[in-house]
Amino acid sequence: MNRLQQLLQQMDRIVIGQQKNIRLLLTAFLAGGHVLLEGVPGLGKTKMVRTLADLVDGTFSRVQFTPDMMPSDITGSVILNMKTNEFETVRGPVFTHILLADEINRTPPKTQAALLEAMEERQVTIQGKTHLLPDPFFVVATQNPVEYEGTYPLPEAQLDRFLFKLVVSYPSLEAELGILKEHVPYFAETTRGAETTAAMSLERLKELRKSLHEVVVQDSLLAYMTALVRKTREDKRLLLGASPRAGIALMMASKAWALLDGRSFVTPDDIKTVAVPTLRHRLLLTPQVELEGETSDHFIQETLAQIPVPR
Repeated sequence: MNRLQQLLQQMDRIVIGQQKNIRLLLTAFLAGGHVLLEGVPGLGKTKMVRTLADLVDGTFSRVQFTPDMMPSDITGSVILNMKTNEFETVRGPVFTHILLADEINRTPPKTQAALLEAMEERQVTIQGKTHLLPDPFFVVATQNPVEYEGTYPLPEAQLDRFLFKLVVSYPSLEAELGILKEHVPYFAETTRGAETTAAMSLERLKELRKSLHEVVVQDSLLAYMTALVRKTREDKRLLLGASPRAGIALMMASKAWALLDGRSFVTPDDIKTVAVPTLRHRLLLTPQVELEGETSDHFIQETLAQIPVPR
């Protein structure tokens, strides 16, 4: 667990003011899920993901999604090598350990589906031949919550593929002052040096992922998670509640959060901590409720307050 704590400390030092999102990002990585990051430009989303790749000694690719992007721009294609007169497979940016899919809602559904298929299957098909993706394979997709003109919003079935939806907000006054100090030449040089130092190998990370199976979840907590998920499907204020896949995601996220905290067992607080980022993008409120100013986050918190916590 010392390596995990060291990793968190280095990320906190490099990415200022996003402590909880950093922990949730690493939780999703440990749980084998993917993350949807939502926030306006300039909040450090790219830096957060790149820093994680540097600190776990993994490969990193960033793709800026555009309306004219084709699926082959993500997965790769087969071309004719004029020198050898043979066909060669050119692998796309999806062949990496950590992929940042920037503004995923700006590309057409066909290209979105190609990436989401890779996320689910951990493989891609190029000209009829299947290629396995690197292990681990972690996708962090971003979207801008302000500019919706010319975008292609992800449908609910595709949103359900993400383990977490994290909302990146503006930093506090102290954190923003720290960010400015970081860009003074002396501080910036020091920070760049820290970014290049790996805190954990990919092999160690794989071992930690395997140890998730050893994290104990009591039957009473399984019942608690099930009640929470089912409650979202019973409320008339929702057009769409959480699916059984959401229950699995909630369990895996709770295990990973406990592991990150140095424990081999899940507590009710672990479930409460990961419930909002796990469920917020899986719920669809009725238009009337949205007009009243209700959000899925408020609904989840209200649901958590209604369900008795196991003792």
